[in-house]
Amino acid sequence: MTQQIPATQSFSEQDLETAARGMSAAGQLRDSQLTSDKGMMRGGHGGPPVAPAASVSNAPFKQTIGKLLAYLRPVLPAMILAIIAAIIGVILNIIAPQFLADITDEIQQGFMGDIDMAAVSRLMWISIALLVCSLLLSLVEGVIMARSTVWVSQNMRSDLDRKIDALPLSYLDQGSTGDTLSRVTNDVDTLQQTLNNSLATTITGVVTLVGSTVMMFVTDWRMALAAILASLLGIAASGFVLSKSQKYFVAQQQLLGRLNGHIEESLSGHSIIRAYNGERGVRQEFASRNGELYGVAWKSMFFSGLMFPLMSFIGNLGYVVVCVVGAMLVLNNTITFGVIVAFIVYVRLFTNPLGQLAQSATSLQSAAAAGGRVFDFLEAEELADESDKALILDPDVRGAVDFEDVKFSYEPGKEIIHGFTASVEPGQKVAIVGPTGAGKTTLVNLLMRFYEVDSGEIRIDGVPVSSMTREQVDGIFAMVLQDTWMFEGTLRENVLYGTGEVSPERLDAVMKSVGLDELVSQLHDGYDTVLTDSTALSAGQKQLVTIARAMIADKPLLILDEATSSVDTRTELLIQRSLGQLAHGKTSFVIAHRLSTIRDADVIFAMRDGDIVESGSHAELLERGGFYEELYNSQFAQ
Repeated sequence: MTQQIPATQSFSEQDLETAARGMSAAGQLRDSQLTSDKGMMRGGHGGPPVAPAASVSNAPFKQTIGKLLAYLRPVLPAMILAIIAAIIGVILNIIAPQFLADITDEIQQGFMGDIDMAAVSRLMWISIALLVCSLLLSLVEGVIMARSTVWVSQNMRSDLDRKIDALPLSYLDQGSTGDTLSRVTNDVDTLQQTLNNSLATTITGVVTLVGSTVMMFVTDWRMALAAILASLLGIAASGFVLSKSQKYFVAQQQLLGRLNGHIEESLSGHSIIRAYNGERGVRQEFASRNGELYGVAWKSMFFSGLMFPLMSFIGNLGYVVVCVVGAMLVLNNTITFGVIVAFIVYVRLFTNPLGQLAQSATSLQSAAAAGGRVFDFLEAEELADESDKALILDPDVRGAVDFEDVKFSYEPGKEIIHGFTASVEPGQKVAIVGPTGAGKTTLVNLLMRFYEVDSGEIRIDGVPVSSMTREQVDGIFAMVLQDTWMFEGTLRENVLYGTGEVSPERLDAVMKSVGLDELVSQLHDGYDTVLTDSTALSAGQKQLVTIARAMIADKPLLILDEATSSVDTRTELLIQRSLGQLAHGKTSFVIAHRLSTIRDADVIFAMRDGDIVESGSHAELLERGGFYEELYNSQFAQ
């Protein structure tokens, strides 16, 4: 299921050189589901720093191609078979002109007497057989290469998908979602098209080039030299073009990723853009990035398209040279007319690979740029391997939580949590309050091991969370965030996400307890209604669905991050009662800005600048007359 998603600028040579070394997509908005201070992926105290997107690889061309060949190892035998079939087909295609020359000579000799139709017929059928066999071998090569390259792209996308799950959140915080999507879609597509269209073309082009050269020298060395010298101009021109075009293909892939990132964030934040009249700024930013992409795209396309007319001109020049030199040799009785006919075909066979090789070279440059981005992502440092961790908590988790001198920083030298120490008894309701940036959400991120502490220790029932796998830690928490996370699927699938099947009675009871039973009755397919953009669920209803999801999960520890911020007062009272039932017997952590919602908490942690400055019950903290009283009075004094 997928998430629901509510003037040309000049580009200088210096800019292109910078892009070729690896551009960053800085200044992009963070995905609210992953990075907002209210969400669990972006910590308090400002959250993780907004870093530039991961730079695109500037690895040498040979290094990227080497990695690609290593990745192709499972299908390499099939691809080699396809290439062998293509090579044999090319050889047959190269041999065929000799029979054409013999047919021409037989007919020419027949002008002096009778034409040997038997010989002509035999040579004709041999030529046709060679060409048919060449065609069949080309079809075999095409089928094998198509299946192999599609398999490669499928597995590469699967590997990228698995990689996303294995990457630390700090890595994902540093890049834009659109740039990552571009690697999974555009870059993989570029690799697939290049492998399918250019790999075999490159090899068969070389074979055709070498084979036609050999056959020309075997036929007549003088005409061979004339034809090759005429074609050297094309070889020199294509070499010059290739030397100038590489940076444009690299920059094109990078700028396409940046543009996709901007489009993705514009779609995700469309309502905010409208609310703040930011359309003009977004259009200007789009125009700027689109203009940069245009600046390199037309140049890369120009160089790519330049090769075909260039090689066509060289081919036509070769025909002229062959006809002129051949006519002179025929007049001197040095060669026969059939040799000229054969050479006209050989010139075509010789010049076509030059154009194909030039086109393949430009495609390989695009593939190298795309492959560099893909392999950079696949080779990014992953989360530490936890296969050696076999420690599992007691099935009856009590929920005691201890923080002992916990320190944490998103960036070295910029500490966010300073020696945090606290103890939470099983079943307690713990409220965490404080101004924006105090470190509230960061603290919970560390508890769930979304990030790793710099020093100190967090324990659950006396067991350090660092000694448990991340799956074990996640398995004991249920979470309700301020930012709802809905998937394009049925209402039932959204409520039961991550839990599996439950009895209809249990599902009905939970939906009634959060006040969604009326919504279920109004939906045309009830629980089986697919939630899409066209399904009119309010923000409050979506939040109720996420609360129902947590109640169904029934985990021993609960995290609530402004869980009632999007609902009206009447619904809030209903949810508070429901959350009271949900939290009964569970250790719960409630992050709240509206202090009226946490007056019944067993313990309140008042945080400021990454430290607990006060702790106690609501009444105790008010009586103490300190920092918490200031926060409380700031909301209710008037």
